[in-house]
Amino acid sequence: MVTINPEHSKCNVSVRQYSSIMGIEKQIMNKDLPSTLFGRVLDGSLDAALIIDQDSRIGYLNAAMLALSGYTRDELIGQPLDGLLPDGMASQHRRYVHDYVSTGAISAVLGHVREFELRERGGAMIPIELKALDLGVEDSVQYFGAFLVDLRQRRAEQEKTAALLAQLEQEAMTDPLTALPNRRAYDAELARVAARSRRNKSPISVGVADIDHFKNVNDTYGHPVGDVVLCEVSKAIERAARGTDFVARTGGEEFGMLLPDTAIEMAGVVAERMRKAVEETSVTTPDGACIRVTISIGLAPLAPDAAPDAALASADAALYQAKNQGRNRVVS
Repeated sequence: MVTINPEHSKCNVSVRQYSSIMGIEKQIMNKDLPSTLFGRVLDGSLDAALIIDQDSRIGYLNAAMLALSGYTRDELIGQPLDGLLPDGMASQHRRYVHDYVSTGAISAVLGHVREFELRERGGAMIPIELKALDLGVEDSVQYFGAFLVDLRQRRAEQEKTAALLAQLEQEAMTDPLTALPNRRAYDAELARVAARSRRNKSPISVGVADIDHFKNVNDTYGHPVGDVVLCEVSKAIERAARGTDFVARTGGEEFGMLLPDTAIEMAGVVAERMRKAVEETSVTTPDGACIRVTISIGLAPLAPDAAPDAALASADAALYQAKNQGRNRVVS
């Protein structure tokens, strides 16, 4: 048994145990390096490290482990590992170690990198990456070592990245002017509800709406006022829609509608409510002019076994018919 420098540890751990942790036993022994170097390597490691015996008593912790746990060396040396483990894990851990030592069974933990949690002094659980190692038997006592990496910064960065990606995805699926879903979002939702309809054999109605004579608004009042009109029309349609309906700005002055679990007759009732809401909406320009617009809506059923494109083509045809019949109406 070779004793580690007491300045670095309060327990006696052999050269073999330390060198086994580092995986360089033969190389180091052949070079006949001073034994104190092994303790310095562990003590100076940026990764937390600890050693326990077969009874799960802590025999060694490096400075990084103390910083991670928040305890002092005197508070942990010789104590069971239980206090650092999650609730309900202590008894399982002791049983696992006992079974491993007594049976020599192959371990699914030792030698593998696992994500785990460590309880710090204040009681908070810290996510860690753990690699546990069998250090072998010294003086009839089995020892185990572990390296631990604090995952909090990595998790925070992952959450930040995930939030940024979600924000970018949301922006990619949202019309920046009206804040309605855009054409990409409409197509994705159409595919989703169509797939569900095929499974459930439930009816779906699709709609296409267009602001009547919108070009005249832009030509007369300018595009900034036209943008305000687009926003107000969007709000009116959304207010009239049901909670299950999906409304998107699919381009220019055109809007797409999805009405899940809705037969074409009920879709006509909902669309008429949307048309009337827009008809009753007004926009006042900076110079005091009052603008009112109307919309025309074409509806079509989406049969469970039909292609969504076919239903959209039928809705477009119905919209064209509504325009030809005088606008400001719903045709299905």
